Amino acid sequence: MMSSATEAWRELPEREAPASPAAGGAAPVADPGEASADALVMARELGLSITVADILHRAGWAPDEATRRFLDPRLSHLTSPDAMADREASAERIARAVRAGERIAVFGDYDCDGITATAIMTGGLRALSGQVVPLLATRAEGSYGLSAPALERVMRTGPTLLITCDCGSSDHERLAAARAAGIDCVVIDHHLVPAEPLPAIAFLNPHRADCGFPYKGLASCGLALSLLAAVRKRLGSSLDLRPYLDLVAIGTVADVAPLTGDNRALVRAGLGVLQTGPRPGLRALAALANLDLGRGASAEDVAFRIAPRLNAPGRLGDPDIALELLLAHDGVTASALAATVEQAQMKRRAIQDEMLTSALAEIERAGFDRDPAIVIARQGFHPGVVGIVAGRITGRYGKPTIVIALEGAKGRGSVRGPAGARLHDALTRCRAELVGFGGHQAAAGVEVRADRVEALRAAWCDAFREQDLPAAAASAAAHVRLDDRDDPAAVARDLERLEPCGEGNRPSYVLVAGAAVRSARNLKGHLKLELTFARREISCFGFELGELAPRFTGKRVDVVGRLRRDAWRGGDAVEIRIEHVAASD
Repeated sequence: MMSSATEAWRELPEREAPASPAAGGAAPVADPGEASADALVMARELGLSITVADILHRAGWAPDEATRRFLDPRLSHLTSPDAMADREASAERIARAVRAGERIAVFGDYDCDGITATAIMTGGLRALSGQVVPLLATRAEGSYGLSAPALERVMRTGPTLLITCDCGSSDHERLAAARAAGIDCVVIDHHLVPAEPLPAIAFLNPHRADCGFPYKGLASCGLALSLLAAVRKRLGSSLDLRPYLDLVAIGTVADVAPLTGDNRALVRAGLGVLQTGPRPGLRALAALANLDLGRGASAEDVAFRIAPRLNAPGRLGDPDIALELLLAHDGVTASALAATVEQAQMKRRAIQDEMLTSALAEIERAGFDRDPAIVIARQGFHPGVVGIVAGRITGRYGKPTIVIALEGAKGRGSVRGPAGARLHDALTRCRAELVGFGGHQAAAGVEVRADRVEALRAAWCDAFREQDLPAAAASAAAHVRLDDRDDPAAVARDLERLEPCGEGNRPSYVLVAGAAVRSARNLKGHLKLELTFARREISCFGFELGELAPRFTGKRVDVVGRLRRDAWRGGDAVEIRIEHVAASD
């Protein structure tokens, strides 16, 4: 997927915290209108609140079996894996290694998908009596993938079988070297497939042209679980694989894989496993993140509270701690590892904040905010954090951004852009100024010489002078109006049936129109509203909007946000997380 011979690496957006909501009162809220007659029919036939039936109707769903499966995804709905290329060949070779007591090296990338896939294969094969040595890539030895130094580390463990997780599709040279050394290789990956045949005995990747498995959205953690099921069958074992679904949920959400089809069923089930908390490491990590797993975790919780913590050690240098945490069997060990991971998270945040402050100061000083796109390059920037900083700058200015960590005469950077920006297309136009680049339209990584940064800035800006970006919305758009015939608590329960929400299944924003404000408070800088709507009480919370409280006291407001059950108050209490609020006309 790289556009040069440079070592491949991939970039994904890091989601640490939701973006701040739109400034209240700055613009009126667009009203999506009342539910149609067709939506009312759907509500009756599916047993849903009018509001949620209206959401589904507007999204193109009908009162049929497909919608019922969407609302109630089950593992029994998963696509048959029989047509997956090399799945059986992989399972046979791994089962043979387990039976013979061969040493198996499991090597994964250092992001969440790679870590969870490695944990699934390691934990599962060990439970099947396999002799497994797990290893992860590190930024210090070639960044993503099976680099030459990483292969040397693998070979020092003396394996006869190597299983790569979330990498390998582009690692032809290293895989060939492993084969020459007498090591059989099984590759588990979901990234784009180069044209050249891969020198491995088996290659699990649904994006292969000859792979008949119809669902292409599985992340590597999902592929790892599928392969483990095939190995279990070959060995005639009854090992229960459901306890590994929590790892599938985390890896899938963190990798921004589509939460549709098979992934929807896997993540829904995995969040249920996460709620029961059988894995000591995740229990300990959730406690430090102030996340009560017993009350249930959402895909949003995974994206903003669990995944960034698991990613933090790898961003700063050593991802092994995160893997050890996921594989820990006792609470004492898990608590100690979780504390180390949390320290890495705090250190990463401090580095990120310092880098962001420096970058924003340079942007204002140099006037880069007036350009169509932004490039920031600094000696001393941490290469593991540039992606987060680029995302923050994009969120602030709404412009495609490259942030580069320079080290002497060269640097590596991350690329982020607003929704609709075609980043890979733009980088292709800038290829003359780059040593290499890789990624996709939504996020990418670059390598550049320090003396070409200014030329890259000029080319990057030129690329977006000629690329039309979608206009940014003035406020959060409501998908549906809260119907005054509905009980908000019933709506909140029905909205949970649309979960997990994320890539490919965006969360729904509900408009509460013309609600009376019973109280408006500035709660430590945040806005707390208590509303009366259709003779029912609704609580609202607006992150960093506390200064707006006096504006709405005693008024009527239109609020757009995510409606959910209020877990703290319990019962039928509901809360709206405000995305936009304005005084009613």
